[in-house]
Amino acid sequence: MCFSDQLAAYHGLIEQGLDKHLPASTTRPARMHEAMRYAIEGGGKRLRPMLLLATAELFGADGDSALPAAVAIECVHTYSLVHDDLPCMDNDDLRRGRATTHKAFDEATALLTGDALLTHAFALLATAYAAQPALAHSLIQELAATAGSQHLIGGQMEDLLAEKNSNATTDDLEFIHLNKTAAMIETSLVLGGLVGGADETHCATLRTVGRHLGLTFQIIDDILDATADTETLGKTAGKDAAIDKTTYVKLHGIDKAQQIAAQNTQSAIDSLQSLSGDTTFLVALTNAMTKRAN
Repeated sequence: MCFSDQLAAYHGLIEQGLDKHLPASTTRPARMHEAMRYAIEGGGKRLRPMLLLATAELFGADGDSALPAAVAIECVHTYSLVHDDLPCMDNDDLRRGRATTHKAFDEATALLTGDALLTHAFALLATAYAAQPALAHSLIQELAATAGSQHLIGGQMEDLLAEKNSNATTDDLEFIHLNKTAAMIETSLVLGGLVGGADETHCATLRTVGRHLGLTFQIIDDILDATADTETLGKTAGKDAAIDKTTYVKLHGIDKAQQIAAQNTQSAIDSLQSLSGDTTFLVALTNAMTKRAN
């Protein structure tokens, strides 16, 4: 199967999984469940669940067995976006080309929607893998650590602090991106590995891939914010410069940022190719990330 066909197949499977594993929009309270589906069904690249599915298959698992974990990672990712967009955080009106959740509903509903998506992820892992308690424990432990105060939430806190700090350093920026962005991409790969039965050595390699891949993703995001328009991005362009946000573009300039992204891309590919099995799709996806337009 060619890369574009495989990409479409994974995307279709993920959309089916989201529909299957999320409460119906009519579930009481309907307003909140409608908002949950609005937030998560609003499109997007589905990069994290796609990485999870592809990695699980690399280690011998089928898509159906990995799908609940893929939905769980997308729930956590979407929760973080819903909360990031709130007025008290990034205060954005546009996400994935349409109104953010707090604009489409209201601020309180968006706050509760993010909370609901986050907790649903762990409930889903606990129930979907109940027949494999050791696996369920490992998946929940991994995702909980990544979503917590020392990674995803901690990275967001440092990101907010950096907006008010004109002297933020490259070390500050790396901490933010390793934890706010790269940690979730790293965990997507590791969760896929765990579903597929990967051992500790393989999981360590997947972590290395994820860190480099996550940094690439965020650097490209910084570059696109400075070079693309709002219609292309599906979110407000030029916002980083408008608020003097610390980014790779601000600290290094566009050319150097592109060089750093390319270096991280190659490091991710080198680590991927050290794994046994067919890594063709994962390598192609890694390369595609450096060429994305949004």
